[in-house]
Amino acid sequence: MLLTHAHIDHSGLLPKLAKDGFSGPIYTTSASVDLCAIMLQDSGHIQESEVLQLNRRNRRRSREAVEPIYTADEARSIMPQFVAVPYGEWRETAGKLKFRFWDAGHLLGSASIEIEAKDADGPVRLLFSGDVGSRHKLFESNPEAPSGVDYLICETTYGDREREDYALKERRISLQKLVAQSNQSNGVLLIPSFAVERTQEVLTDLIALMDTGMLPRCPVIIDSPLASKATDTFKKHVGSMEHGADFLRALNAPNVRFTETAEQSKALDLLKGFHIVIAASGMCEAGRIRHRLKNWLWRPECTVLFVGFQAAGTLGRILQDGAEVVRIQGEEIRVGARIATLDAYSGHADASELDDWVMERGPIRKAIFLVHGEAGARSAMSNRLAKLLPVEIFTPRLDDAYELKGESARLLTSDIPARLQPQEIGHQDWHNDYQNFVLNLADRLKDAADRKSRAVILRRLERALEDETNQSEDWRP
Repeated sequence: MLLTHAHIDHSGLLPKLAKDGFSGPIYTTSASVDLCAIMLQDSGHIQESEVLQLNRRNRRRSREAVEPIYTADEARSIMPQFVAVPYGEWRETAGKLKFRFWDAGHLLGSASIEIEAKDADGPVRLLFSGDVGSRHKLFESNPEAPSGVDYLICETTYGDREREDYALKERRISLQKLVAQSNQSNGVLLIPSFAVERTQEVLTDLIALMDTGMLPRCPVIIDSPLASKATDTFKKHVGSMEHGADFLRALNAPNVRFTETAEQSKALDLLKGFHIVIAASGMCEAGRIRHRLKNWLWRPECTVLFVGFQAAGTLGRILQDGAEVVRIQGEEIRVGARIATLDAYSGHADASELDDWVMERGPIRKAIFLVHGEAGARSAMSNRLAKLLPVEIFTPRLDDAYELKGESARLLTSDIPARLQPQEIGHQDWHNDYQNFVLNLADRLKDAADRKSRAVILRRLERALEDETNQSEDWRP
C-alpha cells in the first residue's frame, strides 16, 4: 500500500483492509505515520460511539444490531505495518515496483507518488497527484513533482472553482473583518474545522491578529481531542514547517485553551462574553461541533464560519446552502445564526492552480486520469485540459479498471456490478430527503389553524402511504 497522506478520505479504510486480510507494508512519509496513529484511532472511536447509540435505537425498534467498520483497537493494531519513507528517496516493493514521494504541499507529510513499473516495452512512469496544495498554505511549501511521465492520475476537488488569490496578509485581513463583525456581547464565533492542520492554521492567524492589535484578545478554545493530539504531532515536526515559529507562539498565547474531557467541553455552554470556539469535524458530521451548534445555532448572537470544503449532503453544506431548519441529534434547530464562509484556507489547489500543476508535469506521453472530485469538477477540468494537451483524458467511475498497454489505456470489462452508480455519488440521498420531509411536515402541522386541520393533514398522508403500498403490491409478480 502506497499512501499519499493521512486525511481520512485517503487513509480511513486502511484498518478495514487489514481486517480483511492485508498484512503487507504501508509506505508513507514519517509525518503521515504520526498523523495516522491518532486519526485512525479517532475514526475507530467515532464509529464505536455512533454504532453504540444506533444499536440502542435499533433495540427499541426491534432492528438488527450493526457493527463498526473497525474499532479503535483494530486501528491501533495496524500501525506496525507502516513504513516511513523520506521525500525523494527511491524505494522498491516486493513486486519490483519502484516509487518515491514528492512534497504535495497539501498537509503535513502529504505526498505525490511517482511510480516506475516495467513491461515488455520498457519502464512505464506513473504519477499519482494525491491532493495538491494551494500556493498560499501557511505551513507547507509549494507542491513539487516530476515532469515527463507516461500516465498522470490527478485530483479534481476544485476542478471547476476559482478562489480569491489570498496571500497571507490578505487572508488575515479577511479573517479580521469576519471576527470583528461577529464580536457581540455574550456571542460566539463557531468555526467548524478539520482537526488536522486547518485548526492549527486558523489558530495561528487569530493569535497573530491579536498580537498585532488588529483584533482584541478574547478566549480562543480548541474543542477537539483529535486537534489537541494533532497539535502535538505538528510540534514534533515544526522544524519542517513554514511559519513554525508563529505556530509555537500561538500555542503559548495566554488566551488559548484546549478542552480535553467531555466535562470541559460541556462547560463551554456556560461561558460569558464573546469567545471563539474551533471544533471538529469540519463538515459538521461528527464531533463536538454538533454539540456547539445545537446550543448556539438558533441564536442571532452566534456566527458560524466555515473555513473548508463542505461536501454535498453534509450538515455543513446544508447550512452553507441556506437551510432555515436542521436536525441535530434528533432535534429540530431553527437557524438564527449568521452563516459565513472564508474560502482562504483550503488545502486544495483551485482550478487554475491544478491546470498549472498539470502543465508543469509535461510532457505527459500517454493519458491523464481525473479522479477525486464531484462530476462537475472532473468534467470542467477535462474540457479545459483537452484544449491544452494532445493526450487522452479519462474520468473513471468507481470500480473501473484500466489496462496500461501500448500508447494509451484500455477500460477493462467486468461482470462484477459497481458498488455505487455514478448518480449516487456526491449527492444528497434519501436520508436528506427524509429529514427535509420531516421538517416540512412539522412546519405544516405547526402552522395548521387547529387540531382538526392537523388531523386532516395526517389523514391525507396516511392515505397517500396506503395508496403507495397498494400500488407496490399490484406490481409484484
